[in-house]
Amino acid sequence: MTSISFAKSGLTAFLLATLMLPSLAQAQTLSLQGVEASPIEVSVADLAALPRSSVSLTIHGEGHTFEGPLLASVLGKVDAPLGDRLRGVALRSYVVVRAADGYAVVLSLAEVDPAMRGQAILLADKVDGRPIGDEDGPYRLVVEGDARPARSARQVTSIAIMETQAGMVNSTPH
Repeated sequence: MTSISFAKSGLTAFLLATLMLPSLAQAQTLSLQGVEASPIEVSVADLAALPRSSVSLTIHGEGHTFEGPLLASVLGKVDAPLGDRLRGVALRSYVVVRAADGYAVVLSLAEVDPAMRGQAILLADKVDGRPIGDEDGPYRLVVEGDARPARSARQVTSIAIMETQAGMVNSTPH
């Protein structure tokens, strides 16, 4: 290899790495949106600063321990109406968790609130003591207590709190 072709390949590698850095940084952020707010970007550091919990979960027959903040704590960054504030109209709210591959999971806001549900829902960033790998991470929703881990979405990219419209809720008893 000549020094000119080495320089060209080195320059190409440098340019590719430089162009990829923003996408790698983007992959480490999470889009978070409250009911009536613009989305915010939450960084790895923002999530690391939140109190942490752990949940054991069996996926594809293998047991794992996931660690990360409770989803309720993450939603606190967009002032989600949790705890004593979760009543009335706020009970119509739901959370949409989207993944990089287009997968989406819906949870009621009441399910997410530790005051309403005894089992944890995490936004995990570690599994078995290590950061979650690229195939499943950097973030994974972990829903403790589900009979199947179908709502434990991997590669989470965004979380939004939505509210059903009053007319969409059937108030007639069956």
